[in-house]
Amino acid sequence: MKAKKVKKLDPSRPLAYNAARIVRVRLAELRSFAPKALKRKRSGDQHDMRIAAKRLRYVLETTEMCFGEAGPAARKRARDLQGVLGELHDCDVMLPRVARHLDELRDLDADTVHARAGDARDLQAEIAAQAPHRTAYRGLDVLTVFLTARRKLLFDRFSEMWEEIERDGEWDRLDQAATEVLREAKERRRTARHGDAATLR
Repeated sequence: MKAKKVKKLDPSRPLAYNAARIVRVRLAELRSFAPKALKRKRSGDQHDMRIAAKRLRYVLETTEMCFGEAGPAARKRARDLQGVLGELHDCDVMLPRVARHLDELRDLDADTVHARAGDARDLQAEIAAQAPHRTAYRGLDVLTVFLTARRKLLFDRFSEMWEEIERDGEWDRLDQAATEVLREAKERRRTARHGDAATLR
């Protein structure tokens, strides 16, 4: 997922000003995934939200002091969100791998059983019952069940976490703190311009 561009950054202005601009964009980006990512099967949107949470967390790790209490609180929430979404993503990565491995073992066994049948006109069930990887199927099926159930549990944790963050207003407080930083920077700049104009007069 490509990060949204942050406009109007100005290296000649204070850290807080630029940090506020970045944080507001990264926060909006994170929240934009919420409607779709909160649907159980939207793994792509959940993965994108994890990346957005990571970006917000990283910018806050170096600039949280610019946003009062809202900065550290939001950084911790972004870290927690990134963590649970990362675990969810691990399940999404593992499930297809397990399925592919199971398919490969079944194909190998089918080839072996076919070869053991020799010139027979039909396959005897006893030959298939002796397939070399037959004991691995159950283990991989159990692993699939475990990963599927774990994904459901992690999704429930993620949904509850997101609802709690929104209910507690932590994203709103961070956005308000960043907005206030920009308002104060604008006011200081206006005051400085008026002072310069008065000096010239």
